[in-house]
Amino acid sequence: MHRHSDLPKAFADLGIEVRFLKALRKMEFSKPSEIQVRMIPPALDGHDILGQARTGTGKTAAFGLPILQKLDPARRLQAICLAPTRELAVQVSGELKRLAEFANLHVVTVYGGQKIATQLHQLGRKPHFVVGTPGRLMDFMRRGALDISNVRFAVLDEVDRMLDIGFRDDIREILSRITGAHQTILVSATISDEIRRLSKKYMSEPVEIDVSRDKITVDEVDQTYVTVESCDKSRLLRMVLEQERPPVCIVFCNTKAMARKLAGRLHDAGLNVKEIHGDLMQRKRERVMDLFRRHKINVLVATDLAARGIDVSKISHIINYDIPADPEIYVHRIGRTARMGERGTAITFVTRDEGKELTNVEMLINREIPARDMSGFKPSPPREQVKEPPPPAPPSRYETPVVETAAGAPIKAQPKTLGSRFRTSRRRRRL
Repeated sequence: MHRHSDLPKAFADLGIEVRFLKALRKMEFSKPSEIQVRMIPPALDGHDILGQARTGTGKTAAFGLPILQKLDPARRLQAICLAPTRELAVQVSGELKRLAEFANLHVVTVYGGQKIATQLHQLGRKPHFVVGTPGRLMDFMRRGALDISNVRFAVLDEVDRMLDIGFRDDIREILSRITGAHQTILVSATISDEIRRLSKKYMSEPVEIDVSRDKITVDEVDQTYVTVESCDKSRLLRMVLEQERPPVCIVFCNTKAMARKLAGRLHDAGLNVKEIHGDLMQRKRERVMDLFRRHKINVLVATDLAARGIDVSKISHIINYDIPADPEIYVHRIGRTARMGERGTAITFVTRDEGKELTNVEMLINREIPARDMSGFKPSPPREQVKEPPPPAPPSRYETPVVETAAGAPIKAQPKTLGSRFRTSRRRRRL
């Protein structure tokens, strides 16, 4: 049996109770991040909060811990959290469930792509906390299956992305449906004028917390690139994986077709790999992500769209199998490693005609990315330009072929006729 002295004291000093400290110990959280240090105390005090923090800083626990601690297990729905994508909703819900493991609290996730009947059944089990995408949340509200008028806590996670996707009207309608006294927490990577207008309308004197970086921070990531021909990428990737032996790695491709093909090749090579892209059914994507979060998969081959919302701890390597055309996407990719102060590795494959894309990345992050020497890797030899003799012309249909007798003397073969089967029909004589 664990003693209270084994619990993470740094979180206890912020006001977190023992039942949640046990969960934090089980999740191996010992030291709070900057956003957690600054957000948990005012959230426990009941203040509305406008927080600015980049992905991977621990913001789910920053708003989740104080809200979960203030929920009453004897009452039903008391808190909602809006997320821009299915993947992020599932991720946030999963972390909240782990944090609430010893608190007798029920968390439910609702989003598109899953059967309505299944989610209706889950909502019927009287959850305390509902996490969902705005569209599906609105759907259940209109059906009368979800009443949020008296919720005490409302969280909007990654508001900038929700606005980019086009959820602004849904957000306004959802917030306006909450008529009782409540606490609102709004978290975003960037704070635009539109987000400030939202905060003024739906929040009361919010405490502003900014732990984002004014410049893109990539110091925690060891970045290199390798020049390679397109035809050698797959072979180079296998060599990198053999040398690095990453415990948890994401390989990014620019297209679904390439992600599918590459995952198949790696699987055939005996690697523990799964793919995630837009062509996968939602249920399969959830199964893959669950395995990846539990580190049951070493290598995840992903496209950028499908990888939205992936916030998995202890990702050691990011490999850009294809360098993206947009340098911002590059920064977003490599930001999935080096989480919570840990170091990470990013390796980018660059073909000879992609120098411009590499330069654009270097200009954005304001640093030069060094080339990586892959000793032992031999590029495929260039194909020799051998002029093959033209194929022989087919024999003319009017030319009589020459054949040989058993003695070898050439004789002229009799021309083949079409035979009676192909003879034209006679014309009937007219008498």
